[in-house]
Amino acid sequence: MQGKKVYFLSDAHLGAKLLKDNREREIMLVEFLQSIKPDCLELYLLGDMFDFWFEYKHVVPKGHVRFLAELANFTDQGIKVHFFTGNHDIWAFDYLAKECGVILHTSMLETTLNGKSFLIGHGDGLNPNDKGYLFLRNAFHNRFLQRCFRFIHPDWGVALANKWSSHSRLKGNGQIEARGYLGDDKEEIVIYCRNILKEHHVDYFIFGHRHLPLNLELEPNSHYINTGDWITHFSYAIFDGEKVSLEKMNRKK
Repeated sequence: MQGKKVYFLSDAHLGAKLLKDNREREIMLVEFLQSIKPDCLELYLLGDMFDFWFEYKHVVPKGHVRFLAELANFTDQGIKVHFFTGNHDIWAFDYLAKECGVILHTSMLETTLNGKSFLIGHGDGLNPNDKGYLFLRNAFHNRFLQRCFRFIHPDWGVALANKWSSHSRLKGNGQIEARGYLGDDKEEIVIYCRNILKEHHVDYFIFGHRHLPLNLELEPNSHYINTGDWITHFSYAIFDGEKVSLEKMNRKK
């Protein structure tokens, strides 16, 4: 990798109506991206970077221009940017790929980086027993229903999405209701990773969604990393070619 690094981050929820510091967090995120650009080989954005994102045929949600411009800046300079859809920005189709040059992922990715095996994704929908959530998730991913949503005027569609988001874990004080670690037998992502390890070895599982920075050793030479969020933790992961570490950016007051 010749001194280059791979960066992972998730869950900025840019544009969330319940959060009062969207502009501040976007600027901070852009400044962070600018700071890592010189040594960044690849950038992985693991979902929910936007609190809502839907691409109509001729319309996308307004705002986020600084962040989108920086993604285009990365790709224009030949830096690969992987954009994973989360449960809030599911409806990304081709705009981000065409305009910003990102590589769009709508499912998990299993890949190898510098000889290390990775399984990367957002992290939602991994509990097969959560039938209600899986039904809703499948509905949101249904192409026919997505086309139907396009018939709703964008003003109404975005208002509906913002109303839906108001029932999420986000709180108006700029925080999020992220429960502490629940234990190996209750953490859905941990259970999922351990089941994968029964089938084959993976060096690093890297997910978001949980809004809780985690670096857990599941078995020798296999780790689960959760990138936390860019709402309260401002955390991210770095792969330097040998190992993955979890870091936090100090928030300016």
